[in-house]
Amino acid sequence: MEKRLYRSRDDRMIWGVCGGLAKYFGLDPTLVRIIAVILIFADGVGILAYIVMAIVVPLEDSKTKIPQDTIKENVEEIKGTANELGREIRSTFTGQPADKTTSNTHRRQLNILGIVLLVIGIFLLLGSLNLFWWFRWQYLWPAIIIIIGLIIIACARRK
Repeated sequence: MEKRLYRSRDDRMIWGVCGGLAKYFGLDPTLVRIIAVILIFADGVGILAYIVMAIVVPLEDSKTKIPQDTIKENVEEIKGTANELGREIRSTFTGQPADKTTSNTHRRQLNILGIVLLVIGIFLLLGSLNLFWWFRWQYLWPAIIIIIGLIIIACARRK
């Protein structure tokens, strides 16, 4: 049986790309996630690579045979995840979980959001001390704005 790259169904934070890469290369998923975060700050290459892999790499145990079907299936899953994230963000601002079954998911996503904001804040602070002279900060804010825009579009399409 040949070794194939898949996005993980079980070991995932967002779309399972890092979990799938970790399984494929036999690495610890946390290490792959750390590398992915570092690549995000390398001219935005990490964000672009993650999104492309989320669209192109099939989900583990996927039944699709041709690449076009894989991409359609992945886009549908990404759309569902974006809709769920939009519900969670909306419920965060209203102060109430979307429903009782998602309260644990809601708490987990809030923790992830908090960690992401903390990491960005630390990098911005260290960058203001000129410790990241090699990093091009002009790519950080456009990437953040694009992500926020995608979330807003996903929420608007759901209504």
